[in-house]
Amino acid sequence: MEINNFKAYCDQFDRAATELGLDENLAALLKYPDRELSVELPLIREDGSLKVFRGYRIQHNDARGPCKGGLRFHPQVDIDEVRALSALMTFKTALVNIPFGGAKGGIHIDPTELTSRELEQLTRTFVRAISPIIGVHTDIPAPDMNTNAQIMAWIMDEYSQTHGYSPGIVTGKPISLGGSKGREEATGVGVSIALREAAKCRNIPLEGASVVIQGYGNVGSWAARTLHSYGCRIIAVSDASGGIFNPNGIDIPELQLHLKNSGSIHNSSLAEPIDNDSLLCLECDFLIPAALGGVIHKMNAECLNCKMVIEGANGPTTPTADEVLWRKNIPVIPDILANAGGVIVSYYEWVQNLQRHYWEEEEISTKMEKKLVDSFYEMSALAHSKKELSYRTAAFMISINRVASAVQMRGRTT
Repeated sequence: MEINNFKAYCDQFDRAATELGLDENLAALLKYPDRELSVELPLIREDGSLKVFRGYRIQHNDARGPCKGGLRFHPQVDIDEVRALSALMTFKTALVNIPFGGAKGGIHIDPTELTSRELEQLTRTFVRAISPIIGVHTDIPAPDMNTNAQIMAWIMDEYSQTHGYSPGIVTGKPISLGGSKGREEATGVGVSIALREAAKCRNIPLEGASVVIQGYGNVGSWAARTLHSYGCRIIAVSDASGGIFNPNGIDIPELQLHLKNSGSIHNSSLAEPIDNDSLLCLECDFLIPAALGGVIHKMNAECLNCKMVIEGANGPTTPTADEVLWRKNIPVIPDILANAGGVIVSYYEWVQNLQRHYWEEEEISTKMEKKLVDSFYEMSALAHSKKELSYRTAAFMISINRVASAVQMRGRTT
């Protein structure tokens, strides 16, 4: 099913802006990106052929601080997706109240089709192409889908060759190059913290609670490990090729060992195969979509049989699906809160780079948890203060209000 990510975001923004009574001109200013850069990226393949890829870096708003957002390398990357994700970053950083704006970037590519050398060359070409608009105090990229600490290291190195040693130009770097302890697991752990607090609000005991995780990449796997340690029962997980299901709960430490040894979550004795469509409709306490956007939509929302949705991915639920879930009394903890652990720790990494002073993991984890918990209950209080107000609309209202205030105070509306 074709999903327009930017239209979905606009619908969510409009709903919150209307609820706030936001001036139409100010709403238009906040809704759309400040700057869009589209670049062509030539790559000489190892076989001597030339291939040209399309890349993007979009800066949505910097009223509250430097733009911040990940880079994804994926064949579904297009300008509308990057526009939507850049806006979600603006409102995510505002919701958890860290001094960043929002940006996003990506390359339309299947990275598995490139060798490591080709991937490095393409990454460095991309850095040179977007270098006029990024900077330590301007726009700080980070990892996202199919990008990792190694790619961030290449970005830092390429940028530093022109601008001098600049560890603060990216976050999610290897610790040996100025990365932060706790960054790799931050998003998945943050999803687990959001689920834990949501469970308290709904009086669902964590011990034995059933959880389905759609997407077993970095976010999904860390969420699984953390929730398993909480005593939850992870009954199903999936990747792009399908899922696995065990109603008694999957042994997550054993699954991690199997994944390490085989490179796949499949073909073990831990669980039975299940297709991705069926996995979304399993009866469970919590469903965590932790892969691509738009996976919960009007064609499958009716079949969901969970008590709550916790959004680990960016934009996994379309506005029409939101309406169905609202009618079914299935609350959705939105992405701009649930997966904000990553950007919170990215902020701490950036601060550590600027100070050249590094913190222990316990301190970082404590700071991140407080940010997430405080933001959760601020969102929850607003949602419960009004009838017919979802968690998502409440989250957007808080964050839009903060960005609007910064824009007005800086005189950008006059």
